[in-house]
Amino acid sequence: MADPSMIANSLGDYLRTRRAQVSPADVGLPPTDRRRVPGLRREEVAELVGLSTDYYIRLEQGRADRPSDEVLDALGRALLLGAAERAHLFDLARPPRRTTAPSTGTGRERALRPALRQVVEAITTGPAMIMNDRSDVLAWNRLAAALIADFPGLPRPDRNMARQIFLAPDARRIHPDWDEAARTTVGILRMAAGRRPHDPELVRLVGELSLGSAAFRTLWAGHHVHEKSHGSKRFRHPEVGEVALGYETFRAPGAAHHLLVVYTAPPGSPAEEALGLLDGLTTTGTATRVRPDASR
Repeated sequence: MADPSMIANSLGDYLRTRRAQVSPADVGLPPTDRRRVPGLRREEVAELVGLSTDYYIRLEQGRADRPSDEVLDALGRALLLGAAERAHLFDLARPPRRTTAPSTGTGRERALRPALRQVVEAITTGPAMIMNDRSDVLAWNRLAAALIADFPGLPRPDRNMARQIFLAPDARRIHPDWDEAARTTVGILRMAAGRRPHDPELVRLVGELSLGSAAFRTLWAGHHVHEKSHGSKRFRHPEVGEVALGYETFRAPGAAHHLLVVYTAPPGSPAEEALGLLDGLTTTGTATRVRPDASR
């Protein structure tokens, strides 16, 4: 198992990485002499937030009491945090207590109401799947299995988009925009780690990915966070070629971080034609499915 400190996501680490990405000009400060490190100095952040430099240093060192909402709001403004980054900041500043009892959330995060599975399977015009915030794929339809990964043919631990992105041997072929897919996937896991730093399955997943992928280790160290909402995504299939789709994400009501992701193609587009062809191939059973490497 990975060292839990990999998941802990200390507030200090996050503050340091965020201030390194903000220049004085970004926040209206005058230029100064040559800097040894990029971004804002600790005393500049303290000034922007209205804190003493000593207190801000103690925040970064993990020696300060839990900061107030007002301080966190001010830090978010000073560091130019977006909505997901601000939510992550609050999660890190309000960590759950570590307990010796087994995690009670794991079962809830994997359990899926049968009706939700039926909803996914009823979507026939585009790929659709339900994931939790660890990127476990809990349900999928026929087109998702044909275009993204052969979920029915994978053992349950590999039904996980982070494992597919970083460890599957053909990931860069399936995902033409692999760099962006990798960055957003790590960002989603960072958000989950901020909410549940002691989740044993998340600890194991991060440890496995860190050991198996140098790219993951680099991205994880950057503390980028991402909340999946909507956007565009390209896939490449051996028989229908490249397919450019839009996606929308819906949070399942009453479920613990269950997200329904639905991919669609513009009417009359090449992508719609490709999905129609792929649907025909999967219906007849002649489509080439993405299979896991036999050595794994």
